[in-house]
Amino acid sequence: MAEPAVLTSTDPRGVATLWINRPDVNNAYNRDMIDAMIDGVGALQDDASVRVVVIRGKGRHFQAGADLNWLSEVRTGDEAANIEASQRTIDAVRFLDACPKPTVALIHGGCFGGGTGIAAACDIVIASDDAMFSIAEVRWGIVAGIIIPQLAAAMGPRNVRRYALTGERFGAETARDLGLVHEVCPAGGLDAAAAPVVDALLRNGPTAISETKRILFDHAGLTVDDARAAELAADHGRRRMCEEADEGLASFREKRDASWYPGPIEA
Repeated sequence: MAEPAVLTSTDPRGVATLWINRPDVNNAYNRDMIDAMIDGVGALQDDASVRVVVIRGKGRHFQAGADLNWLSEVRTGDEAANIEASQRTIDAVRFLDACPKPTVALIHGGCFGGGTGIAAACDIVIASDDAMFSIAEVRWGIVAGIIIPQLAAAMGPRNVRRYALTGERFGAETARDLGLVHEVCPAGGLDAAAAPVVDALLRNGPTAISETKRILFDHAGLTVDDARAAELAADHGRRRMCEEADEGLASFREKRDASWYPGPIEA
């Protein structure tokens, strides 16, 4: 029997760790992982003994975006099925974003596509200096629309305009400069770097923390409500079915440049 796509555990202090657990595919998300994220975050949110939620990735990478083989399967369904898949995906990120308990992402290795959305949805992000980031959806002819609200809140629209349009990779130090990451530590040092941050959170009133988050979201207009989420999911699901996505995903499978790339200028 396959292991669950998400594992959770809670220590005696009330610090819960949610492990993304698909290391054989670099923790790329599929339907099982999306559903497990929604269920896992919901259960931790409702557990009165939980004070802090830590998000981590098993294996070599934090989270490598969407499982493109799964996306190819989803695309064979009708429009309603594609929109429903996008709705579940946006719900996983926005429910994490709105979690009333403090959330801390500890990032190592690759953090691509949806992984950057998870990072942007967490209150505090610590990355090791081996971490690498990208908002890569455009490379495959699809869009990052369902995580743009969280990315814009974390990085600012100006920075998202560059990195969501180019799909460039950027390292942990750049991610810190952009606002996506709060702190960078040496590779292998995530536990040590996180310890004082978690301790600081545990010293504070749990209700005061949740109220602070609520007021911030209300004041800054950060909440993605059901109506806006449905719009983003519809756009995202339909985009997945277009001809450009056909070519983009085919180029990934075939390990080649997409047809729209003219190649570099020859000297």
